Amino acid sequence: MTAPAQARRGGLAHFLSTWGLLVLLVLLIVAFSVLKPDTFPTAFNIRSILNNKSVQALLALAVFVPMAANHFDLSVGFLLGISQVLVIGLQGEGLSWPVAAGLVLLLGAAVGLANGILVTFVGIDSFIATLGTGTLIYGLNEWYTGGQQVVATLPDSFTAISGMLAGIPLPALYVLVVGAAAFVVFEYLPAGRYLYVLGASPRTAELNGISARRYVTAAFLAAGLLSAFAGIVLQSQLQVGQSSVGQEYLLPAFTAALLGATSVRPGRVNVLGTLLAVAVLAVTVAGLNQLGAPFFVEPIFDGAMLILAVGLAVVAARRRTRLGAEAEQAASVESGG
Repeated sequence: MTAPAQARRGGLAHFLSTWGLLVLLVLLIVAFSVLKPDTFPTAFNIRSILNNKSVQALLALAVFVPMAANHFDLSVGFLLGISQVLVIGLQGEGLSWPVAAGLVLLLGAAVGLANGILVTFVGIDSFIATLGTGTLIYGLNEWYTGGQQVVATLPDSFTAISGMLAGIPLPALYVLVVGAAAFVVFEYLPAGRYLYVLGASPRTAELNGISARRYVTAAFLAAGLLSAFAGIVLQSQLQVGQSSVGQEYLLPAFTAALLGATSVRPGRVNVLGTLLAVAVLAVTVAGLNQLGAPFFVEPIFDGAMLILAVGLAVVAARRRTRLGAEAEQAASVESGG
């Protein structure tokens, strides 16, 4: 193979490894638009996808933040569940919705802080610690609801949280704002870079004076706040509290964060990759539903995609490590020569 051909092949491989999810998203949209031209490529369907999957996107971003430091927060789904119950339950007890929402956000911050303390100060593995706090939250949610639906008369100003602005669902705009803020933090600010260093090599972070306790705890706190906020947005859509709601959002959130690690910055979880993965999952499920797929296809698809995402993320991480080692070796040879 000639050098120009090799260069073109390498360039194509680099493009696909970086923007593969975007290419897949475009192909899916085209395919479903061809198969269901009367229903899929419509403004109504686009708005439905944006509105229905925005909570999933918010939760995926919540999962992403501690995952950047190689920690897993399994409590986010349970926290989403109790948040959507409490924000309507507290209003039913006479509190205004801003006060109820503020208390729910405080709960989210408290749970995130507790997770951070358990992981960084006590030294419990994040998987175990957050599974424990999540299960505790689930039990408290069952106790509060008694296994029954929580209903209340909600003001229009609260339900308007999930309304429309210039034809765009507000939940989608929340995702855009949160995603943009996370992108700035992780691409341009020291805090995001410190979390990546902590995820790649805690020893290196320690030698460089990066406090795992400070930044990892802050990451869990941010995840808790985002999860609680997602619960508030979800309740403005559901308008009835149910203790059974929440856990089903956990698997898609992890799938999106891990699948996102295979694109944009392969081998590393990142904001744009996470949002692209959410879009791919949302478009695929919506398209399959319109094609008449049975209800159980979505969890099967999510589970399969999670396994695939983990496998691809591991391969991408190995490739990134190998390329880094090769670059260091080449630089060492060059400097030695």
